[in-house]
Amino acid sequence: MHRPGMTPEQRSTMRLRIQHTTTYRYEPPATSVIQILRMTPCSHDGQYVAEWQIDVSTDTKLDTHEDAFGNVTHVLSCGPVGDIKITAEGLIETHDTGGVLRGADERFPAGMFLRTTDLTSVNPAMAAVARQLRSEAESDTLGFLHTLMSEIGDHMTFDEDPTNSGTSAAEAFTLKRGVCQDYAHIFIACARTGGVPARFVSGHFLRSDGTVHQDAGHAWAEAYVPDLGWVGFDPANSICATDAHVRVAIGLDYLGAAPVRGTRYGGGAETLSVAVKVEQAGRGGQSQSQRQS
Repeated sequence: MHRPGMTPEQRSTMRLRIQHTTTYRYEPPATSVIQILRMTPCSHDGQYVAEWQIDVSTDTKLDTHEDAFGNVTHVLSCGPVGDIKITAEGLIETHDTGGVLRGADERFPAGMFLRTTDLTSVNPAMAAVARQLRSEAESDTLGFLHTLMSEIGDHMTFDEDPTNSGTSAAEAFTLKRGVCQDYAHIFIACARTGGVPARFVSGHFLRSDGTVHQDAGHAWAEAYVPDLGWVGFDPANSICATDAHVRVAIGLDYLGAAPVRGTRYGGGAETLSVAVKVEQAGRGGQSQSQRQS
């Protein structure tokens, strides 16, 4: 398990090339479409955005803003339209900070991230686990969070079938199955129950098995540890955030950090496809470090 506190000599660096493509198709065409894109990463200690661009297949207007959490957002509006292809791609340089986040734009005090949402509410079983682990850890917040991450890994099985973007932490915990988003929601919900501020992170992850082409982006959590600050925890992989993680957006839950979220007017059936490519620049996508996946 990867803990914070590594020396500079122990830190590794990487150059990651990322391409994230989202395609919507409407049959018949939609009258108009409005989407909010949170697909642009920011630079901070451990992450430098060397290149980045967003391309849209259709004639559209993209307005750039920052949301309340400091995420870079683009508002896309167009129509009538039958299909839209949104491609975000670029080159990110990362180094391992031991999971500790520094140099990010913080808009709110940590305590704001104790707020519960519909997707991060706990059921009695989750609350009992969180309180027991917190009690055993006493004042060791970092120890509590590492144990919580391990417990979630033991309890859950990674499975893409039973959950969706609207599945709550409590529902996924009961199913004992889910994807990285569900693992993150469960971790956040239990951390908050234990009195630790926690938030959702959307981004990308270089897999240690050499897989370059992925079906979606990645999700993990950040929790606030006294004397350390925000620390990234990836419960789906049972590791803290490393140089293999590219941080794009944060929120109280998935809805506040979703890469693409919006609405359309008119039209008929809607189909959505996502394709993500994450590889080391100049390495053909093969990971050179030994990590869990």
